[in-house]
Amino acid sequence: MGAELLDRSVKPPRLNSLGSRVLEQARDLLQRTEALKSLTSSDAEPHGLLRIGLAHALAEGTLIEPIQALTEKYPKVRLRLSSELTSELFHRLLAGELDVAAVLLPEGKTAPPPLLTNIIASDRMEIVQGAAGNVDGDWKSLGRAPWVLNPPGCFLRARLIDQMERAGFTPMIAAEIHNMHLQLAFVQSGYGVGLLPARFIARNHSIDSVKVLRPPSFDLHRSVAIVRVGQLGALGKAVELLEHGFRQLFEAADTPKPVTRHRRGVPANRREARPRK
Repeated sequence: MGAELLDRSVKPPRLNSLGSRVLEQARDLLQRTEALKSLTSSDAEPHGLLRIGLAHALAEGTLIEPIQALTEKYPKVRLRLSSELTSELFHRLLAGELDVAAVLLPEGKTAPPPLLTNIIASDRMEIVQGAAGNVDGDWKSLGRAPWVLNPPGCFLRARLIDQMERAGFTPMIAAEIHNMHLQLAFVQSGYGVGLLPARFIARNHSIDSVKVLRPPSFDLHRSVAIVRVGQLGALGKAVELLEHGFRQLFEAADTPKPVTRHRRGVPANRREARPRK
């Protein structure tokens, strides 16, 4: 090193003042080297900062469950959460500002390369009206009903409108709202028909305050995906646990709600009861 580190005036030689400082720095360097090895090893216990992005449509209270499960199992992991539009999350991943992001994608689509996409669940959409609504579950009736939808640019809205137009009808837009809670409130009040995730309806205890309408051939889903740039080393196990928790949440909500069907022309109080066998 070009410097005298030992005091040779005594026997046996011992470290001088400079030597003691070099030894202290060397020990710190070794500890940092081991920490770097641990950080990149997929076998090590997850630790350090994990930066997670959430698409706006996924940023709801129920996600606290898998996040709490992660921090309980891996207490050395520190989380930093942020909610953005999906396009902005992709930009921040590529810029190195996020480690992983949970997003919603059209079925069959993936994040743009070089981002890596892991589809973990399917998010089923339902057409719903208020509990007192009288819209029938066919495209003609839905074409006459007022709609509460996301603003233009939403791929779910575009898919719905495309399916209605192929059936020969155009939805009458009564409200364009980029907030699921407000959309649900408008639907429950009878303001219009809406398009909402089945899991959102169930988890907001709204299952008895709306009716589900399923017109012919309607089956609309979107994919729930975990997106990242590359390997995450020791943090990979933490992300796997997060994926598992997200998957359980969506699987629990993917049981279809019974559809309310209307019988035309016969009031409910005049329908004849079928004789019991």
